[in-house]
Amino acid sequence: MTSTRTSMRTPTRRWAVAGVVTGATGVAASQLVASLLSVRESPLVAVAEVAIRATPGPLASRAIEVLGSSAKPLLVGTIVVALLAFFAVAGWLWARRTWASVLLWVGLGAVGLGAVALRNGTAPSETLPVLTGVAVWLVAMQVFAWVLAEPAPSADEPSSDEPVADAPGRRGFLAAVATVGLLGACSGVTAQFLERRKAAVLDRRRLLRIPGVTQRTTPARARIGVPGVTPWRTENDNFYLIHTALAVPAIDPANWRLRIHGMVDREIVLTFDQLIARNLQEEWMTLNCVSNEVGGQLVGNAWWSGVMTRDLLREAGPLPGADAVLQTSDDGWTCSTPLDAMTDDRGAMIAVAMNGEPLPLEHGFPARTIVPGLYGYTSACKWVVDLEVTRFSDVQSYWTERGWAEQAPVRLASRIDVPRSGDEVPSGRLAVAGVAWQQTVGISEVQVSVDGGAWTPGRIASPSTDDTWVQWAADVRVEPGEHRVRVRAVSKAGEVQTGVERNPLPDGASGWHEVSFTAVDDDPL
Repeated sequence: MTSTRTSMRTPTRRWAVAGVVTGATGVAASQLVASLLSVRESPLVAVAEVAIRATPGPLASRAIEVLGSSAKPLLVGTIVVALLAFFAVAGWLWARRTWASVLLWVGLGAVGLGAVALRNGTAPSETLPVLTGVAVWLVAMQVFAWVLAEPAPSADEPSSDEPVADAPGRRGFLAAVATVGLLGACSGVTAQFLERRKAAVLDRRRLLRIPGVTQRTTPARARIGVPGVTPWRTENDNFYLIHTALAVPAIDPANWRLRIHGMVDREIVLTFDQLIARNLQEEWMTLNCVSNEVGGQLVGNAWWSGVMTRDLLREAGPLPGADAVLQTSDDGWTCSTPLDAMTDDRGAMIAVAMNGEPLPLEHGFPARTIVPGLYGYTSACKWVVDLEVTRFSDVQSYWTERGWAEQAPVRLASRIDVPRSGDEVPSGRLAVAGVAWQQTVGISEVQVSVDGGAWTPGRIASPSTDDTWVQWAADVRVEPGEHRVRVRAVSKAGEVQTGVERNPLPDGASGWHEVSFTAVDDDPL
């Protein structure tokens, strides 16, 4: 009987080469995924940046003094050489101690994951490039192990410790090197192409000046003044991100067009320059995703600048019978929005700026739609390029084809930010605080209940618009021990937030947000 195994008699250099090719391909694959997902820093860059930050100050100063502008290139070169040596060792070790080699590959991935977490955070989109790289490493090494396997010597053949010059075949090995290497080369070239294209658009965005766009700070009366409450204005980098695009579109404003057509008197096609030359208006608006669970974080508030869709659609002239606008993104995503929501006075707009600067790429640059009072999947089209005036009965959009409701006005909701579940707080007087929202309707009151007791009214801040969330706070007293507090809001229309728990599908979650915490006696004596 014969068997196959990974042989130590295969020349050592082949295993080292296999490790180097595998390592480089995994890095290239991770760079490609990072480019596709528009990750702020790829794993390799994140590691280099962490290394720079970890360098002691005197050593860094001395390096700059001696090496000048060559310091960073030398650091990058050192990291590349170290990685190549690591890859060679990990490849060589696979034939001798496969488990140890696997630990080396996974350990290197953990280093990259840690660097990315320190620099970018731990969102799935940030960690996926590292996980992709590790998966490529392990799969590619397994391919090489299969190619480099050789028949074990039979019982009646003398064993030999001498390496076999060409076992198990140079052609098979070279074919594997070429295949894995080509995968890495294609990944690297594609990543570089995407990065150059993205960099060019980012440069144009950085230099773009849009007349009429202003900066606004949080109004004083919109703040409740309780530490730990979510800021009323959400910074661009902290604004939630939900979209279906595999690669975030990088659109040059000079090439962008918006087409308005369908059931209209006249079709309109606008360039970006023509759009921003129109009457630009600015509003505070809160957006939230229909997938947001009770107490979730998929909600944010920003200062948006853009052109009112009611003006554009009035110019196009919707025909009788039309009741919907099918919006299409540059990447093909669609949403169907009630025509009246885009033509009434609620302030729906084609937004071109967010918090006083051109839209970030991942938030729709150069233009997107904002419609207050509707969940994003029925209204907020990033990278919008097409508005078709139509009927709901004649169209389906991306999410309605997948079982979500055709129309989805935002539900009345509230959230507790302070205290958080699991917190320890001093017994006695406790400030409970958070945010509440129902865009276009507004919040008139927020109430809290401790340990299932009576609902106690709190106080709310007073922003100048009903299109945003409000901060709220309530003072309660708690004795030492375990407690739970829940919140509900009352809208300006008189609706009391329901406690009936519903999942987000098909038109938004409902229920009261509740947190559990422990009150402790600061002075037990």
